[in-house]
Amino acid sequence: MKKFLAIVLTVCLLVSFASSAMAAKYAVILKTTNSDFWRTMYDGTANYAKENGIDVDMFAAQSDIDYEGQLAILENCINSGAYAGIAIAPCNGVNLIAGVKKANEAGITIWNIDEKFDADEMTRQGAVCVGFDSSDNVQIGHMGGEYLASLLAKGAQVAVIEGLAGNQSSEDRANGAKTAFREAGMNIVAAKSCDWDRQTAMDTAMTWIQQFPDLKAIYCCNDGMAMGAIQAVIVAGKLGEIYVCGTDGDSDAIQSVKDGNLTGTVAQDSANIGITALKGVVAAVENPSAYPASASPEKTPVSALLVKGK
Repeated sequence: MKKFLAIVLTVCLLVSFASSAMAAKYAVILKTTNSDFWRTMYDGTANYAKENGIDVDMFAAQSDIDYEGQLAILENCINSGAYAGIAIAPCNGVNLIAGVKKANEAGITIWNIDEKFDADEMTRQGAVCVGFDSSDNVQIGHMGGEYLASLLAKGAQVAVIEGLAGNQSSEDRANGAKTAFREAGMNIVAAKSCDWDRQTAMDTAMTWIQQFPDLKAIYCCNDGMAMGAIQAVIVAGKLGEIYVCGTDGDSDAIQSVKDGNLTGTVAQDSANIGITALKGVVAAVENPSAYPASASPEKTPVSALLVKGK
């Protein structure tokens, strides 16, 4: 009888443990939903969670530069005590690190998405996370720059429209494109941060077109800015003379490529980036020993694809 009771107790404990793992709740906090890239990540992650019975709440900041608003979202998630794990795409490399530290102290597992936490600042504040997934942004920029260079003669004038100053993904893409341009013998005549903003990029491109009459190509670190740059090219009457390649694979950019306006876009699989993060944080909660926490965890790469005109 004692043996029977022991077996029953063991089974109950196992069932209880399994149930608690299945009952764990998660949060995903993104930069914004103001572009196709982030909207696709938001929807793709939410749909995957629903299809696989994962209890997740989705959040996003108001914009790419809503630093305090995004931190408030994270702190509210921590204070609620509802979440076993949180996957986060920070607005920049440092704006959420204080919140990550609070999450660590509360025993909440943190996974980093797309924009990498600054490792030095993580170390300084004693904050850690268990994983990081993103496209290879240096490779993405290199793909865009290499494609543009392949359409030009050696020594052609080219330029780079960057995103937000200090943003790691922007810097990586810009550096990748510049490296590709240099490798191909292009002449980089200008580079400027346009804050991920379409109008700012359009104004910048218009200035460059006037300043550099022989400008032949512009690589842009996101598609919103690329759409602004190609509009400037069209207004200047130089469509077909100045090539523009964007980044992200937004639907309007892909349509622009099909229409013969944009030269190309390097399309990230944003839904898969979000799904990979959710899978990662769930796995880390369920098997912590397999996901050691650190200030700079190894990256899980998600591939990108060059979309180009015919």
